[in-house]
Amino acid sequence: MVHISFWLMPMMLIYWEEVLHTLKENAEALVAATREIGLEISADKTKYMVMSRDQNAGRNNSVRINNSTFERVEEFKYLGTTLTNQNSIAGEIKSRLRSGNACYHSVQNLLSSRLLSKNLKIKIYRTIIFPIVLYGCETWSLTLREERKLRVFENMVLRRIFGPRRDEVTGEWRRLHNEELSDLYSSPNIVRVIKSRRMSWAGHMVRMGEERGCIGS
Repeated sequence: MVHISFWLMPMMLIYWEEVLHTLKENAEALVAATREIGLEISADKTKYMVMSRDQNAGRNNSVRINNSTFERVEEFKYLGTTLTNQNSIAGEIKSRLRSGNACYHSVQNLLSSRLLSKNLKIKIYRTIIFPIVLYGCETWSLTLREERKLRVFENMVLRRIFGPRRDEVTGEWRRLHNEELSDLYSSPNIVRVIKSRRMSWAGHMVRMGEERGCIGS
């Protein structure tokens, strides 16, 4: 093991030197291309991220072009989706649920109003809250823990829509159980919708021609 570690260390250093060299060349090409059309890249707003199993790899390195230094980050948001250096989707789901929860609180008075029918409230949920939570879900790889978080969120919204139920034995009002919510909510639950969209997106990718860039990404 000692000899393996001894030989792997210089190999890893050489690998990261090559990665940073390529990154610097690409950054220089980008800077040159923007200058040709009269634009200038802001070093404060330009970051780079390394995705690797070794989270310490190249951590002390920086990319410097002329007098500008590009900062290395562990995550960033691109087209509304949070990307991390560990390629983890947990942070993105947490962010989606946070946004969905904020949207839910903004319309909860409508969801509990006696003036609106249950069907209309479900339409409000599926047309206003649903898209916010499920944005980009076609690429999610869910664990059981994340599925549970999504179901907990949806059940919270459905309890607001369907309200409490009077217990036949005690006569007291109680909140609906998960099984009761499932019976009342005739549409597929949020996890099933995600899996369906993921399969649909996979089929879309397969049907793309080889000339499409996303096939190789």
